[in-house]
Amino acid sequence: MKDGAEITGFLEDARAGDLAKYEVIQKARGLVRLAERDIEERIIYGGIMFRLGAEDIGGVFPSKQHVSFTFGNGYLLDDPEGQLEGKGKYRRHLKLKTVDDIDKMGLAGFITQALGIAGGA
Repeated sequence: MKDGAEITGFLEDARAGDLAKYEVIQKARGLVRLAERDIEERIIYGGIMFRLGAEDIGGVFPSKQHVSFTFGNGYLLDDPEGQLEGKGKYRRHLKLKTVDDIDKMGLAGFITQALGIAGGA
């Protein structure tokens, strides 16, 4: 996973701004790394986007109230418990307020599904 100066700066700002959100971002990044070592990261839209090959699989985006993990093709993900939010044509997201929400909402499973759709994992 590439971790250039722009990513480092983003993370430093996140940590200084809100430690709880920083921890959510870092745990989410860790899950992505665990699921797929060839993921690349880039800063876009005020967050970190994860890319596999030519496809963005999702990203973490802090807001005032939470951190969203957004899936570009979220409409294709199996979500029997209705955890994903969003009614747009493609994107779906999870609103993560605490590190515990990551496990409660099953982020790792959604990441695995998204990577499968993108041709990874």
